[in-house]
Amino acid sequence: MSCRLVLQDLHAQHFQEFLLPESGHERSAYLLFSQVNIKADPWTGQPSQRFLSYEVVPVDEGEVVSSSAQHITWATQSFVNVLKRAHDKGLVVALVHNHPGGLAEFSEQDDRNEADLMQLAQNRNGPEVSLLSLVLMPNQRWIGRLWENLTDVRPLDLIQVVGDRISLHYPDRGQGQPSAILNRQALAFGDVLNQDLAQLRVGIVGVGGTGSAVAMLAARLGIRKFVLFDQDVVEATNLNRLHGATLEDAECAHPKVEVVARLMEALGLGIDVQTQQKWVNDRDCRDALRSCDVVFGCTDDHAGRLVLNRYAYYYATPVIDLGLAIEVSNAEIPEIQALDGRVTVLQPGYPCLLCRDVINPTIARDELLKQQHPEQYESRKAEAYVQGEGNPSPSVVLFTTDVANMALQELVHRLQGFRGRESLTKQRVRKFKLMNDRSQGRESKAYCSVCGCSDHWAMGDTDPFLGLLE
Repeated sequence: MSCRLVLQDLHAQHFQEFLLPESGHERSAYLLFSQVNIKADPWTGQPSQRFLSYEVVPVDEGEVVSSSAQHITWATQSFVNVLKRAHDKGLVVALVHNHPGGLAEFSEQDDRNEADLMQLAQNRNGPEVSLLSLVLMPNQRWIGRLWENLTDVRPLDLIQVVGDRISLHYPDRGQGQPSAILNRQALAFGDVLNQDLAQLRVGIVGVGGTGSAVAMLAARLGIRKFVLFDQDVVEATNLNRLHGATLEDAECAHPKVEVVARLMEALGLGIDVQTQQKWVNDRDCRDALRSCDVVFGCTDDHAGRLVLNRYAYYYATPVIDLGLAIEVSNAEIPEIQALDGRVTVLQPGYPCLLCRDVINPTIARDELLKQQHPEQYESRKAEAYVQGEGNPSPSVVLFTTDVANMALQELVHRLQGFRGRESLTKQRVRKFKLMNDRSQGRESKAYCSVCGCSDHWAMGDTDPFLGLLE
């Protein structure tokens, strides 16, 4: 069973300050995680787990019995208290400590102490309880494992720290065999970036003009696991911008996801691409969506964006949302009045698409009605109660592909940092007509139920899903 962990950067920074003292002694604390149980991930069809960091619970200095550069012991009452807190909230306890000497594995002392604490956890919360353990090294690298019971202990496949940068921690990072295919890319960014990209499981929601370009570029960058979401089939009007689509695809109404997957697999790069020919808000898409480490939002509908907007915060998973807006005059020969490409990063601590006025909730409501109750939708449309049913928007492959480039550059920067420390942007808009880029700031609105309140950040699974009424 795959087991991955997401660590919010504000929690990682707390531990970097707390667990790396000048004394050189080991220190410890607790971290509570929500648990995401996936019945079948899209690549193996097997169950998998994700853990999302939710709340830090410090260990008071008065609780420490003894510590040195090689060990730490503390009173168990604090552990009993945090077990009760975890049980009441449906969370999983993680033991977090440091190895000042840089030992990049769990010590024999760790094995003994954690086994005792696992026994205590089972006595307090029942035999089904699990326990996480994380260790921070002086070089700010993380290792982790999961105690399922007293005999079954599994290393974490991936620890993903999500903040202004995305850092990945996994066994043998930096020690893999360099890829001959990606050698020229490694000359620019180093081999580690190629290894990091190969670790990621990426979702692409919407595989039209921007989404198909993201898929092809991401595959050539070295990402190997994809899941594509799109309900639509190829039409003749898609052929000017949908990478990989042919006239035959349009005539036969082939699903967009199958067309793009076919082209990706034809590259022969060992890509594992799975498809979901459904709207992303479909119940059957949930396991696939929850299995992703990063999601590209390439849909042009408000309903899909509404789902991804909440998903980024509930699952502490970066969503890179793309948009292209072309405004033209009504003249016989249209004159372009505005031509803007947008890339927005969504995650805990960042303003959401509602606060940026990218999503119109009324249009999203009408789109959902059209998907789920088409007869009722047509009735409301006839009565002029439906918004957003005007003429199709202009779209040109030159610009949809450029926006896809912008989005993947943002991912690479957050993994590798090639732009430098001062170049962070949460939303970048490219003014194609004016030939400049702008970083657009916006604050979260205090009353926003998505990004204005941290209570549900990294909450994970809820009923109803994402807090949305079904």
